[in-house]
Amino acid sequence: MISQVYDLHCHSNTSDGTLSPDELVTRAAERGVTTLALTDHDSISGLEQARLCAQKLGIAFINGIEISAQWEKQCLHIVGLNIDPQHEAIENITLNLDKMRDERAEKISQKLAKKGIHGALEFVQKAVGDGMITRTHFADFLVAHCHADTQQQAFDRYLGDGKVAFVATTWTPFDVAIKAIVDAGGIAVLAHPLRYKLTASRMKKLLAAFKAAGGQAMEVVTGRYNPDEMRILGNYANQFELAGSVGSDFHSPANQWIELGRLAPLPAGVQPVWELFA
Repeated sequence: MISQVYDLHCHSNTSDGTLSPDELVTRAAERGVTTLALTDHDSISGLEQARLCAQKLGIAFINGIEISAQWEKQCLHIVGLNIDPQHEAIENITLNLDKMRDERAEKISQKLAKKGIHGALEFVQKAVGDGMITRTHFADFLVAHCHADTQQQAFDRYLGDGKVAFVATTWTPFDVAIKAIVDAGGIAVLAHPLRYKLTASRMKKLLAAFKAAGGQAMEVVTGRYNPDEMRILGNYANQFELAGSVGSDFHSPANQWIELGRLAPLPAGVQPVWELFA
């Protein structure tokens, strides 16, 4: 029996990844992934290309998206798995977020220009082509023009919360994002829950609200979590009767620590999210 390897969270260059959708799928196949979900930020534009490549390579492919959502003034990411990408609710969210990101990009560029850093918008527009502009693209610009040594330093100096080029954004309301995923036939998954740095009481409040809004799963295994963190998340999943998802959150081959399919198994007793797929 062939061992199944799931990776249900990764990104292509239609959002902030560096590989095209078919390059991403090819890399996943080479690394033994048998079921892959492409979950670009607020975008479905890479799904068809990825699906065609997956069919050629014999990989099971899951339509996905990662929606930027707002809960109590905090930005969270909600992954939608097994969605119908042509559903009106998903299309409305992606169109609204495309417009919002374009407006944010202009404001970031203006703020950088006020600090004597010019040409940012032109650089990122050329870099993304028909894709979406993210803050990561501005970080790449700052590194390329020697205003920062790394992407992280670019965020720490310019792009992060409260920094000189930070632009506050109102994302899709939490419950609206979840409902759109569910209406599109998908499974709403809370992405990388520990990234939000919540206290235990606030985490429980979030998970209760997520469950009440129609969320059905949470990421328990990612490319960044250690065994203790995965055990904690597995306990939360069971406590709130949520299925567990696994995903590398792969963006680029340049990050040697995060690789497609390089994931620990779900903790014992946690229901796998793929059991919920129709």
